[in-house]
Amino acid sequence: MDEKIGVMICGHGSRSHAAVDEFAHLVHQMPDAFPGWPVEYGYLEFANPVIRDGLDRLRDQGCTRILAVPGMLFAAMHAKNDIPSVLNTYAKKHGIKVEYGRELGVDPKMIKAARSRVEGAIAVANDEHGQVALEDTCLVVIGRGSSDPDANSNVTQIARLLHEGTGVGWCEVGYSGVTFPLVQPCLEHVAKLGYKRIVVFPYFLFTGILIDRIYGFTDVVAEAHPDQQFIKAGYLNDHAEVRATFAERVTEILEGGNAMNCTMCKYRDQVLGFEAEVGLAQESHHHHVEGQGATAPGSNVSDCKLCATFCTGACRLTMTDAQHDHHHYDHAHDDAHHHHHPVYPQAKHPLGPESVRAAPISGDGKG
Repeated sequence: MDEKIGVMICGHGSRSHAAVDEFAHLVHQMPDAFPGWPVEYGYLEFANPVIRDGLDRLRDQGCTRILAVPGMLFAAMHAKNDIPSVLNTYAKKHGIKVEYGRELGVDPKMIKAARSRVEGAIAVANDEHGQVALEDTCLVVIGRGSSDPDANSNVTQIARLLHEGTGVGWCEVGYSGVTFPLVQPCLEHVAKLGYKRIVVFPYFLFTGILIDRIYGFTDVVAEAHPDQQFIKAGYLNDHAEVRATFAERVTEILEGGNAMNCTMCKYRDQVLGFEAEVGLAQESHHHHVEGQGATAPGSNVSDCKLCATFCTGACRLTMTDAQHDHHHYDHAHDDAHHHHHPVYPQAKHPLGPESVRAAPISGDGKG
């Protein structure tokens, strides 16, 4: 029987209908990159279709080999644990070949997309408010925030590349939750630096409550500093370079270049402060919210070859009862829910890391 390839884009999911619509819109543009290959999608939580549904649709279309990629910027728990667990379970149950690609990551094309959003916001601000020299401009890059320090460091790398690529006077990094510094303390710190213009750029793929909160905190700090100009840049969304990166993540599975950078993976190496998480079992933490919430429209290369293809958790130790039973640190996603994760060592840091609660929402409809 001839092999038929299908493409599966695995999203996180959101209770925000706008976020779900944006994700679906991006995926619906992807078939142009894969002539003859069906392309489907699904979510871990908070939205339908779930990942299993997308896989079912590919099987129904006769696909015998599925190339799956995480629809996420960086490799933290969702990309390293949750999605592979769902895909592994499905592949075993249905006897179908499912291969897993890597996250979008730090990539020249993603930097181009980010630069486009930042420079676009600066251009609009120059037209509406007058010119401000780049050396008098501070860029603030806001990442999602994770209990995985490797993913957080990726945001810092993105920020530095943007700093040098745009030539702004200064650059700072903040996070919407889980780690530190959170958005408001980050912006309050930046305001003290005295730059005439502050550009707030959420390094996010899609909209949602976190985007609203980021812009809301921007409004709060801007109101307290009327002598400084605060500009809200748009998030990445379906920028052409983002779509191109997704396409590359799929095709590189076939080309043998699908190698996740595991050098600083806290599940594989003893990363400072996260030593107890080496070898934790690979499992999904999202069964209790799978499919809940919004409904989608229409329903450096490691020597760890397992991570480079389809991580089955075989490179990890077995989680002991003692590890499983210790106190976990709960965090909320862009919608309030709780599930258990290993203790985050900086949980009591004064500038974080709990996700924003009762946060201000931007009233300008930005994003």
